[in-house]
Amino acid sequence: MQLQTIQNLIYDIRDQKVMLDFDLAQLYGVETRVLNQSIKRNLDRFPKDFMFQLTKKEFTNLKSQIVTSNLKVLVTN
Repeated sequence: MQLQTIQNLIYDIRDQKVMLDFDLAQLYGVETRVLNQSIKRNLDRFPKDFMFQLTKKEFTNLKSQIVTSNLKVLVTN
């Protein structure tokens, strides 16, 4: 996978650089639920702030960012 593709999957949320679970799952070639189950089973291996749940407002804002980002990619490619 190209570096630019991975960089496009990183978002700023709560002043942190984050990747979404379904994007990480795709990178690792597993289903999202499998990734989340693995993390939950191994919580002691991750820092306490490793993951968090988005609020509805954050999710809505993120969806609009993704649409805008995808439109830019479609236009430039």
